Amino acid sequence: MKRRQFLGLLGAAGITATLGTATKAQASTHTFNGYPEAKGVLFDETRCIGCRKCEAGCNKVNKLPAPAKPFTDLTVLDHERRTDEKTYTVVNKYRGKNGTVFRKVQCNHCQEPACASVCFVHAFTKNPDGSVTYDPSVCVGCRYCMVACPFYIPAYEYSDPLTPRVMKCTMCHDQIQSGEQNMPGCVAACPKEALTYGRRADLIEIARERIRRNPDRYVHHIYGEKEMGGTNWMYISGDPFKDIGFNEELGEKSVPDIAAGPLSVVPMVAALWPALLGGIWAISKRKEKVSEDEQKAAVKAARAEVRAQDEAKLAKAMENAERDKDQAIEREVKRALDEAAEAAKKEAEAAAKKDANDDGGEGA
Repeated sequence: MKRRQFLGLLGAAGITATLGTATKAQASTHTFNGYPEAKGVLFDETRCIGCRKCEAGCNKVNKLPAPAKPFTDLTVLDHERRTDEKTYTVVNKYRGKNGTVFRKVQCNHCQEPACASVCFVHAFTKNPDGSVTYDPSVCVGCRYCMVACPFYIPAYEYSDPLTPRVMKCTMCHDQIQSGEQNMPGCVAACPKEALTYGRRADLIEIARERIRRNPDRYVHHIYGEKEMGGTNWMYISGDPFKDIGFNEELGEKSVPDIAAGPLSVVPMVAALWPALLGGIWAISKRKEKVSEDEQKAAVKAARAEVRAQDEAKLAKAMENAERDKDQAIEREVKRALDEAAEAAKKEAEAAAKKDANDDGGEGA
């Protein structure tokens, strides 16, 4: 199991126990082996042709919005998709050992569903017929189910601001219970019998028999027989499961089994929580005070540095101005002296010329 998955499961389950709503199954080490007569679906990857008729059947039975592209448009298979609030099942395309192969994706209806185990208002129910259903009337929108699901299936109606729901495949539970359908819509729509609906125990025997009769055709494993405590939607494949988008590292323990040990310390954690939060608050306030003091000191130092730089610039400017003034005075004094000397020279020349004229007149 990925670290993010485990932490998500543990956190959600811890909150459930703290609020006093954890069930006995959640806090015990007992493993639920499923309802004896529970139904399920077996998907055979070697028979799937990627026609998307299962998607169309699911859409019709569940009265879901029409997709952006019609179900006959197979170009959507060029990109790997996941289920969402408007699409309960999708078909993805992969490169298999002998060419292109396809895999159907939907809720796997775990025997001990993670979504139900972490939901403290019991919005999810594991039914005796094997399906996992959802009651929007009690849902508070916490979305722990989305974090906890190891298969990333539950989707939230973010587009609905008033009454958003968590949406996923229900194995057509309501339609089958009412008699509207005798099997899930996707199973009824499959033209190649890649999907088989029946008792889970019988499906396991069917899968084993197919593998026994065609050992070279199938991987010798039924995915979902034991993964995460077992699922009611199971798979057989001619290619390694990791090559067609499956997580092979989930293990065989269910979510309640995984969370049972950590949940035993939840009461102690709940008791210590106020002190822990108080300590975190004190540390946070101390960090804020230190940060504020450091910021003030940095601002003060910056201001002093700017002031010193301004004073130096002013002193330099004044020095340059004083020098310019002295140089200007020197230039003016020199110009005045030059002008006075020039005037004196002209006067002397004029006087000399006059004297010469006077002397010439007397001689005549």
